Amino acid sequence: MNYTIENQYLTIEISSRGGELRSVRDAEGNEYLWQGDPASWEESGPNLFPYIGRTTRQTYTYQGKEYHMPLHGFLIGSEMELKTQTSDSLSLCLKASEKALKIWPFHFCLTITWKLEHSALSVTYQVENQDDKTMYFGIGGHPGFRLPLEPSLSFSDYRIDFGKNAAPRQILLSDDCFVLEKDVPLELKEGRYLPLSHELFANDAIVMKDMPKELTIESPKGSRKIHAAFPDMAHLGIWSCGNAPFVCIEPWSSLPSRKDIVEDLETQPNLISLEAGKTYTNTWSVSILSAIQE
Repeated sequence: MNYTIENQYLTIEISSRGGELRSVRDAEGNEYLWQGDPASWEESGPNLFPYIGRTTRQTYTYQGKEYHMPLHGFLIGSEMELKTQTSDSLSLCLKASEKALKIWPFHFCLTITWKLEHSALSVTYQVENQDDKTMYFGIGGHPGFRLPLEPSLSFSDYRIDFGKNAAPRQILLSDDCFVLEKDVPLELKEGRYLPLSHELFANDAIVMKDMPKELTIESPKGSRKIHAAFPDMAHLGIWSCGNAPFVCIEPWSSLPSRKDIVEDLETQPNLISLEAGKTYTNTWSVSILSAIQE
């Protein structure tokens, strides 16, 4: 089922299937979100939980037992239930099921809330640990944005602006997208711009740490821009696929497994650890800067 929220600036569609973002349109009807294509990437804006990226041999361990985790966790494809809805906000929730417990052995309640304010959409993750033990997880977003945003431009006319004096570190990945435990400075033009090209993603995603907590997708030749902010996310992925006309901005709390290591949830670096009975909250947002006068 798809839900719609809107205000005078934006209309948003969200699927109950994993809480996937399906459409972001401005008041003129311009679509900003990638609409999916089986030939490249069939999703639009999934959420990732309870794991980011890949586990070695699709396997991890917890207290000596092996479990098998699909790519980006099991939220993708899981049906979420409606919690609350107003004209400009929506909350969906997912609780532990018998199937989920076989993949990830924790009782939980995940609530995702989308809220419109002017030309900005905020996405808030709330994870409640309903178990009697500490829970370990990762969570993040994976929205894909159409490029170009204007018909007279091309993908390579765009760049990502991280702001002045940015110094993100690129986390190196293996050819099969596992963490190599090495990072290098991400080369930026003028200390702030990452020019976009399809060749940039020849080795899959660019994954970062120590990055600024906001960015803008823009073209010096155009007027439409997308601004993203992720103040409490430790990592950021940027990804596209082949020559497909989209770019994903992926705010992540954690990282995939390390190369050739079957991770133990209790010892894997960078996972969130949430004590029994506690609640974790994290919010990121996207603004369509052309939806209002700048």
